[in-house]
Amino acid sequence: MWKDPSVAYQAEYIWLDGYQPTPMLRSKTKILHDEVSEPPIWGFDGSSTEQATGEHSDCVLRPVFQCPDPIRGGRNMLVMCEVLLASSLRPHPSNTRAACARAEKKHADAQMWFGLEQEYTMERANGTPLGFPPGGGQPAPQGPYYCGVGTNRIFGRDIVEEHTQACIDAGLAISGTNPEVMPGQWEFQIGPLGPTAVGDQLNVARWLLQRIGEDYDVLISFDAKPQTGDWNGAGCHTNFSNLAMREGYPAIIEAVEKIGANYMELVSNYGDGIEERLTGDHETAPWSEFSYGVSHRGASIRIPWQVEKDGRGYAEDRRPNANCDPYTVARLITETINSPKKPAKKAAKKKAAAKK
Repeated sequence: MWKDPSVAYQAEYIWLDGYQPTPMLRSKTKILHDEVSEPPIWGFDGSSTEQATGEHSDCVLRPVFQCPDPIRGGRNMLVMCEVLLASSLRPHPSNTRAACARAEKKHADAQMWFGLEQEYTMERANGTPLGFPPGGGQPAPQGPYYCGVGTNRIFGRDIVEEHTQACIDAGLAISGTNPEVMPGQWEFQIGPLGPTAVGDQLNVARWLLQRIGEDYDVLISFDAKPQTGDWNGAGCHTNFSNLAMREGYPAIIEAVEKIGANYMELVSNYGDGIEERLTGDHETAPWSEFSYGVSHRGASIRIPWQVEKDGRGYAEDRRPNANCDPYTVARLITETINSPKKPAKKAAKKKAAAKK
């Protein structure tokens, strides 16, 4: 049947695949027409994404978030999806968003907010970070690159500017950008948003960044430790609060201590390569220990000085990796800080056992 091209537009369906330990973003384009009011569910070949076998290859994409497509422009849109099983339309085992949504619903009264600080590294096709000598070797040591300006200090700013404007044009809750400590390393922030919304928007922002990188022949790496040696790793520092924390300081301490009583379960789900990044050096706490402190960037959780001064606000979990699953991180923090406090003895035993 002939379709009028003047009423057609493109919807880019984006989802997380089943590759482990770090799922990748995938996407494909659906052509929609005026008679379609909302992007419908759509199938894909799960046998090509580690989400199905060839004998039962169909999986289903269910749209959960949509926004304008800032690259194609016009009426075109980006559509973040969750993956369902074709046989039952229930969440696929790789679908971590569904569990996050359940936790958000269960603890709706807590009114959770998250702000994610996504670090990443721009690399040439051979895996060398921008700012490192193309033929090998090391640039000048860390020091002048963080929030720096000028040639030989800053690399890839054109990509950052284009990505930032794309996020703004898409209506994402991007709240800032800055160069990071290692050459070629940058950060953008998304939030504050609820547990599932922050994951949806971070994944769309990650997709946009990688898509824009294609135009420059630049790889976007979310590796936790992209360069060995005396270089900072890449994290996704997670700022979080519930309503009680935003109203009083005691609730902040209570939330942080609940995380401390359960710290190994959380950190073991904070992304691939956590041991390589969380060494106790380069503004990190050791992955196997838990600590917190005001204005302390070497602690597991930092309480900003302004929060202590104001007596209310939020805390920052500095442990999640750049390659973390934001749905899993938001779910674990939501469940942990809003669940009843465990008896001190049991918490202490768990912590002691974890250290062993």
